[in-house]
Amino acid sequence: MNKADLHNVLRNKGLKITPQRIIVFDAVVNLGNHPSTDKIIEHIKNNHPNISVATVYKILETFVEHGILKRVKTGKDVMRYDYELEKHHHLYAKDSDRIEDYYDADLNQLLEKYFEQKKIENFKIEEMKLQIIGKFIENK
Repeated sequence: MNKADLHNVLRNKGLKITPQRIIVFDAVVNLGNHPSTDKIIEHIKNNHPNISVATVYKILETFVEHGILKRVKTGKDVMRYDYELEKHHHLYAKDSDRIEDYYDADLNQLLEKYFEQKKIENFKIEEMKLQIIGKFIENK
């Protein structure tokens, strides 16, 4: 999502377009690899020292509430943020704390069909995401 897209999304969600919101979103995108709140704050403080930590937290929470960002929890119970809203799953390496997006339409279809047939009593599925835990193997 580029800045123009973000402006449209903010407008469509009824949110004001503020420099602080743009800066927080840019930090999430530019840091990549699903940054933690601490990394986002550190990045912003280095580039925009006048933005308060409370403002960053509030903006992140607002973005999550309005579906602009999603939270991703790591195996170390650290909350990180994802700006990619297209349906996907995550590959997570505990040893390096690295998260990568994993897109697989066949897997999505398999999960949807399974739970359509399985029907969990008194529960409505709104979203399904897998976090696949393993190790990234570097090609040598």
